[in-house]
Amino acid sequence: MHELQVILDAVRPVDRSLEPEIRAHLDHLTKPPGSLGVLEDVVTRYCLITRTTRPRLPKKRIITFAGDHGVTAEGVSAYPSEVTPQMVRNMLAGGAAVNVLARHVGADLQVIDIGVADPLEDAPGLVRRKVRAGTANLSRGPAMSEEVAVEAIQVGAELAHAAAGAGITLLGTGEMGIGNTTPSSALLAALIPCPVAEVTGRGTGINDHALQLKIRTIERGLEVNAQRLSNPLGTLAALGGLEIAGICGLVLGAAACGLPVVVDGFISSAGALVAMLLNEKVADYLFFSHCSAEAGHRTFFRRLGIHPMLDLNMRLGEGTGAALAMVLIEASVKIYNEMATFGSAGVSGKR
Repeated sequence: MHELQVILDAVRPVDRSLEPEIRAHLDHLTKPPGSLGVLEDVVTRYCLITRTTRPRLPKKRIITFAGDHGVTAEGVSAYPSEVTPQMVRNMLAGGAAVNVLARHVGADLQVIDIGVADPLEDAPGLVRRKVRAGTANLSRGPAMSEEVAVEAIQVGAELAHAAAGAGITLLGTGEMGIGNTTPSSALLAALIPCPVAEVTGRGTGINDHALQLKIRTIERGLEVNAQRLSNPLGTLAALGGLEIAGICGLVLGAAACGLPVVVDGFISSAGALVAMLLNEKVADYLFFSHCSAEAGHRTFFRRLGIHPMLDLNMRLGEGTGAALAMVLIEASVKIYNEMATFGSAGVSGKR
């Protein structure tokens, strides 16, 4: 997979040589050192990723990938697959939650058809990068081939490069795809690894019977695809979705461009996990926005030792959590830039 290796080779670790200067500036602001907690860590990481001690307010973009999933045929979702193109049209019309929050935080929003089964004719504003019209049923065989997975990763990486070329300095991930908590749970179970029941939840609101069916469906998918789960790419292809692969590519491409990325919720975390396993240096560029109410997200954070920025009992996806976390990143930059220092304010420092 030469195309994938080119993307992976372009990622460099974040240079931490500026950290002492950044921390010294924070400690000279009119507050006890470290008293703004996570905000200080956030702006430090933002400065390091963007390679500056004088950060500018970010120019923000949320990229929401849409795709369909063959595994919905197993009855794992409370909603039919037709809702995927319907919600894509709602986003294009500006009526979804992610539209409201993107407008609120001043982020532009791109909606990407990377794998919707519907042709989505007459959909103004849609970014058409369809790789396939949905995936196959992961409980009966591989969701897609490795070649298709790489093609979807390339789409995400290209969108990250285009964003960098447009002057974007902060990216957010998002997704829309009925049934996509099922491949996400399957990926976490295979890649962490952990028991399926530990990372499988109710998604859009299934009942107890459907939850047990969902768990059994994922377990069957792990069994029938067992020979394909020996590496992250093979696992993504066997168990994942096109929008998840797109998010993986967006994360990889952003890291290659030196762009920070705000990872949205449970599904986005599955894509980010694949990216981090393909190249561990990617983690340096990621802000995890929030802990989803979806079962399994806490397991993800606990097992990986990651601390999300927010915990608001959300489980919508779309990029909603990423939008809210962008507010905190922007606030941390303003603190860094606009607070007075002890010297400039004539305030006595700590004895």
